[in-house]
Amino acid sequence: MNIRTAGNDDIAALARLRAAWREEPLTSQFLDAFRSWFEREQSSRWWWLAEAEAGTAVGMVNLKLFDRMPNPGKAPSRWGYLANLYVEPGHRRGGTGGLLVEAVVAKAQAEGLARLVLAPSEQAMQLYARFGFRTARELLLRPLDGEAGE
Repeated sequence: MNIRTAGNDDIAALARLRAAWREEPLTSQFLDAFRSWFEREQSSRWWWLAEAEAGTAVGMVNLKLFDRMPNPGKAPSRWGYLANLYVEPGHRRGGTGGLLVEAVVAKAQAEGLARLVLAPSEQAMQLYARFGFRTARELLLRPLDGEAGE
């Protein structure tokens, strides 16, 4: 499995994986919407792809970056929100998700991020725990769109 950063040339692969995650076909309308979103988010996200043999994308993840408000006497810092980790069903439980998380954590450490946060599914809790993620008791959630959790 090859894990690599993703960019503009990978928009179609990322959109295909997002559609597969939602069990929907990749349509030209969705690809256009995804491309617009990607372009808007490009300056504040890092993306990775997991590729199987022959370069076929089978997994993805991204990290949304946030700049902390400056503090007097302290160096500027950033934190990241690990988002949209998805691995195609046929490639799960083989280490692909772990390789993607490992890539995010390594980049975040290399860039000096203060912390990583995420909102995992119950199914993914063990995966993230292996990489040192733990429950954050200090965070609160106020849904605004009528959804209970997402």
